[in-house]
Amino acid sequence: MAGPTYIWQLPDWPAFRWDGVVLLPRLAEVRHRQGLFLGLMRSVGLHARLETELETLSQDALKTSAIEGETLDTDSVRSSIARRLGVDLGLDDTGPRDRRAEGLADILFDATRHYDAPLTDGRLFGWHADLFPVVQTRKHPIDVGCWRSDWLGAMQIVSGLYGAKPRLHYEAPPASRVPVEMQRYLHWFNHTSVSLDPLLRAALAHLWFLTIHPLDDGNGRIGRAVVDLAIAQMERTGSRFYALSAQIERERKGYYDTLEAAQGGSLDITAWLVWFIDCYAGAIEAAEGSTARVLARAAFWQAQAGTAPFNERQQAMLGRLLDGFEGHVTARKWASLGHCSADTAQRDIAGLVARGLLIRNEGGSRSTSYRFVVS
Repeated sequence: MAGPTYIWQLPDWPAFRWDGVVLLPRLAEVRHRQGLFLGLMRSVGLHARLETELETLSQDALKTSAIEGETLDTDSVRSSIARRLGVDLGLDDTGPRDRRAEGLADILFDATRHYDAPLTDGRLFGWHADLFPVVQTRKHPIDVGCWRSDWLGAMQIVSGLYGAKPRLHYEAPPASRVPVEMQRYLHWFNHTSVSLDPLLRAALAHLWFLTIHPLDDGNGRIGRAVVDLAIAQMERTGSRFYALSAQIERERKGYYDTLEAAQGGSLDITAWLVWFIDCYAGAIEAAEGSTARVLARAAFWQAQAGTAPFNERQQAMLGRLLDGFEGHVTARKWASLGHCSADTAQRDIAGLVARGLLIRNEGGSRSTSYRFVVS
């Protein structure tokens, strides 16, 4: 007789275990880096913090959906996040709003701002309803705001090309077990904040949630929102300056491979925890780079505050250059991006050359290009 296939079928489920000797050096390093980064964010101005948080939460919203193959409109997401942060993007915000972007923004803000509130089935159901706010037109509508019922069969994670035999990656516990499994899970989540390293707790919370797979759809996104909540409880700032979902999306294959291995192995989840800690470290590293760009932009505009004003096209192009515009500046590119004539573009460029912000590269008149210089 074949033995258990998945960890939830093991007799000692969910008695997870791990090798502390392997994990402790990684934990110490990433927590040190986290402390340095959060210390930096406390020292910067309010505008820079808000700009960093806007970028972080927008990336988190976009990438947590991208992981599941769903694409959201970037401007709608940024607008939803900016409105909740009180940041004016200078956009016309009077038109109809993307309900999916609004719902995801509500989830992110609830997880990061209301970190002291317990995680309950009602809170998870609310997140789930936020995730699926529009009337469903699919052939088999999903159950929203409740535990899954498996009315279409067992909850399975499969992949494969259309017409080919699908590959089964994972099968979750039957729906009849979900209420009891989630009651145990929620009790653990709400009573372990001081008895377990917070980062290990976040990693374990995600794996455990996805192993139960309690919802009809959206388990990955809700499971990552649980991670956001666990990290917010660790940091207790109510803000988020690095996008873990964006890092997971960058490492998507490793994410799914390590998750599948953990769910189909033993209750020793050391490998999963190592992957999660390393992914978290990658998110901090990416945030350090994006924050450096935010601070560089702030310093640039502050240095220009006492000089003659730029016109709108110059401001827009300087913003692109500060954000890492690829390639050199040419009159042709400027005219295209600024929706102006070539002569106007050349006058705009000449103005920035005179101020020492653009320097002409080597080349003939038909291929004249310029590079951006920040002193």
